[in-house]
Amino acid sequence: MLPLAVSLGDPAGIGPEIIVESWARRHEKGLAPFFVTGGPGLLEQASTARGIECPILRIDDPAKAVECFDEGLPVLGQEDASYRPGMPDDAGAALALGSLAEAVRMALLGKASGVVTAPVAKAQLARVGFEFPGQTEFLAAACGLGPDEVVMMLAGPSLRAVPVTVHCALADVPRLLDTEKIAAKARIVASALSRDFGIEAPSIAVCGLNPHAGEGGKFGHEERDIIAPAIEIVRSEGIAITGPHPADALFTPRARQTYDAALAMYHDQALVPLKALDFDEGVNVTLCLPIVRTSPDHGTAFDIAGKGLADPGAMMAALRMASAMAERRAIS
Repeated sequence: MLPLAVSLGDPAGIGPEIIVESWARRHEKGLAPFFVTGGPGLLEQASTARGIECPILRIDDPAKAVECFDEGLPVLGQEDASYRPGMPDDAGAALALGSLAEAVRMALLGKASGVVTAPVAKAQLARVGFEFPGQTEFLAAACGLGPDEVVMMLAGPSLRAVPVTVHCALADVPRLLDTEKIAAKARIVASALSRDFGIEAPSIAVCGLNPHAGEGGKFGHEERDIIAPAIEIVRSEGIAITGPHPADALFTPRARQTYDAALAMYHDQALVPLKALDFDEGVNVTLCLPIVRTSPDHGTAFDIAGKGLADPGAMMAALRMASAMAERRAIS
């Protein structure tokens, strides 16, 4: 099995420390080998600041990561920046962007089994020429796909949720929803649940947009005119799908037992329940890419960076999920 490629994220955030902490707990959590693209010096400083013994091993070939993983954290590339937790700057953003691009390149070249991306600061990246709303859209473009051809799933032990619309103003959501977009995302989710999560007959529950799922048109017509027709199209194709459901009832413990993934209409409708339930183990997964990509479902946390407070749980969950997905793809 090839190693995973891990990008640094913004070096002023918690990315470096949760990466070295993940390596230190590799046996405890059963983590497969991985290597980091760039930042050997700052990773060493991050491990010292965290009080972790984590030797940094500079490698020139990803294949060496598997051989030396038990001896230290393999790092590919010499690009580096100062370790200044909580103080983002352009040099750090440039390193984050270079690390992301190199990790993706390694996966596309078949030298890594997948990519795990540490958190970035989108506004900071924009200062150094990053023109995408987020890493998901960057990954899509790098793989030759449009932003609507991939799907962002948030996955944790308690819930998998997918927003139909993602990084846009809430006021724009109704006009951005259409029947074919919802149907297309539902198809991608169903396929990924089978391919990447090993669920033979996946089921999807779809949220309504409005309170009480519109309540028969009293609170809006999107459910009747847009969402329900999409559900009927997908159901006619043999996919188990239900809805539209009132979102305030769909994430209760009992309701979550009835589906494998929830399809939400907008960003916070999906992310609020996921983060409330599984914040320390939530994983962002990009579906429908030719490569595996996961990420911890939290931000850079500049306010606690370098203070020894960052929980590495989501990073370790992202590493485990990426490995499992890569293994399933390898045998499919």
